[in-house]
Amino acid sequence: MSFSPTPVPDQSDSMRAAVRYGIIGLAVLTVLGAVIATLVAGIPGLWGALIGAALGGGFILTTALSIALTSKIPPTMAGAVLLGGWIVKMLLAVVVLAVLKDMDFYSKKSLALVVVAALVLVLGAEVYGVVRTKAPYVDDKPDNTESDGA
Repeated sequence: MSFSPTPVPDQSDSMRAAVRYGIIGLAVLTVLGAVIATLVAGIPGLWGALIGAALGGGFILTTALSIALTSKIPPTMAGAVLLGGWIVKMLLAVVVLAVLKDMDFYSKKSLALVVVAALVLVLGAEVYGVVRTKAPYVDDKPDNTESDGA
């Protein structure tokens, strides 16, 4: 006779689920956005949708991935990694948009719509992943013993 308890999830399970659901949501959005944008705007629509999915989805996914990867390090270091990652993401987004500003090989409307859709969909998928993950918690009951003083 053997006893094999079910494994207890650790603290990073919810963020790993968030990243997993976010990637799935982004993949679905990329395919649907590319097909719809291509049908509406042709090849420029395709490029706009692909760039928009990469920009919007990558922006949100890197935050969840950073949290998942830094879950086992001290909070101060994790905060520094998250802040540094956020600064890098902002600079990268500004540079990409500045480079793309004067180019005309992509549809600006497709890019904008897919960026917004990616931000909303991936964030929603990540929230779903976090909420759906079961995590144990301990509810400490107050100690009912009274000390006698004697």
